[in-house]
Amino acid sequence: MRISQLEGRRVALWGWGREGRAAWRAIREALPGLPLTLFCRADEVDGARGVDPTLVVESGATGERLAAFEVVVKSPGISPYGGAAAAAAARGTRFLGGTALWFAGQAGADGVVAGTACITGTKGKSTTSALMAHLLRAGGHRTALAGNIGLPLLELGDAPADYRVIELSSYQTGDVADSGARPAVAVVLNLFPEHLDWHGSHARYLADKLRLVSDAHPKLVVLNANDPRLATLELPHSEVRWFGSAEGWHLRGDVLFRGMREVMDTATLPLPGRHNRGNLCAALTAIEALGLDAAALAPHAADFASLPHRLQLLGERDGLAWVNDSISTTPQATLAALDCFRDRPVAVLVGGHDRGLDWTGFAGALRDRAPAAVVTMGANGPRIHELLAPLAAGGRFGLGAADGLADAVARARVMLGKGGVVLLSPGAPSFGPYRDYVERGRHFAALAGFDPDAISGIPGLGV
Repeated sequence: MRISQLEGRRVALWGWGREGRAAWRAIREALPGLPLTLFCRADEVDGARGVDPTLVVESGATGERLAAFEVVVKSPGISPYGGAAAAAAARGTRFLGGTALWFAGQAGADGVVAGTACITGTKGKSTTSALMAHLLRAGGHRTALAGNIGLPLLELGDAPADYRVIELSSYQTGDVADSGARPAVAVVLNLFPEHLDWHGSHARYLADKLRLVSDAHPKLVVLNANDPRLATLELPHSEVRWFGSAEGWHLRGDVLFRGMREVMDTATLPLPGRHNRGNLCAALTAIEALGLDAAALAPHAADFASLPHRLQLLGERDGLAWVNDSISTTPQATLAALDCFRDRPVAVLVGGHDRGLDWTGFAGALRDRAPAAVVTMGANGPRIHELLAPLAAGGRFGLGAADGLADAVARARVMLGKGGVVLLSPGAPSFGPYRDYVERGRHFAALAGFDPDAISGIPGLGV
């Protein structure tokens, strides 16, 4: 559904964060006379009315109230499986996101949104998106970077670009399919359990994540040959290209290959961890899928600026290196972060919002590659602590329990001593004490003695 098709319908907005405000702005610009109702938090009501006095603003969305509207444009963080949304949908209300509205408005006559590369995956999607945009720009191509990485697509609007690299969370992939438009290229990096509270189950998370390639029918799909869930996909409507396989872009040790051709050594690239160099393979495969010479652009990875809150080396203080990996929201991401520092003593801070993820695999991995210390915190901290206690009792590593991030940092300093790495890689969302992973990462930086403002900006958003 395009924004113009909202004309004459009963329309509401649900959510007043950046995505919600972007949707309001885009609808108001296209349809200034369309009556709009906004459902938002109680503390946002007065601010929303001040921005647009014509808005009917209500706090607390119920199934009955939502069902009064034909279309509800909701923010990505609001699950369509929740009680109010599900009840309204059962009575005929259609729920859309800003991503769906943008894609529908950009589609060509064949349904394809030309020059788009959509990137998703449980981990690595932000780095891969930013890296791909960096490489395209280094080749002289006008490139937009938008989506879940920090710029809503409706804010990007119709800004002219040769290519548009779009990061999508699992909250947004279904929107692309619902838009009726087709991406030119879609990339799926990997699949691990995540966001089970939003999706309701691991099976539904996988299905929702994969709607980008199973239901949106991209012209070309780029998949990770080393992910067992992706390896079994059947996509009859799309051409599939693989990264991580001997026939395509892959790594042999630290050396990057395209098939049998050796391209470059990646050991000195600003991409910490083997998983990030695997993201380079994904980005190059997607660039190739767009019809460009990826091998010619690969050396420009040497100039890539790593993103904040993603294995971000803040610097050294008090004889310790401080690394901010606040975006880590799965145990697998924390293990990948630990692998980057396997040759150094590490105190890792884990825990946060409890989504019910299984940490037994994490505990099992620590039997073979234990850090110097683990400090647990947050709502799921006690559960993780209980799981790790038998290993710690056997002398595999030090184990501490903290009341919050400040306490965790203080305990890590004591447990680690001098000459090691304090690694914030929580493996869990920040909900509760923090608005998002950015606020958590900024607090960590401040506790370590660094300026939060100097470490938080994402370069290259927009065109």
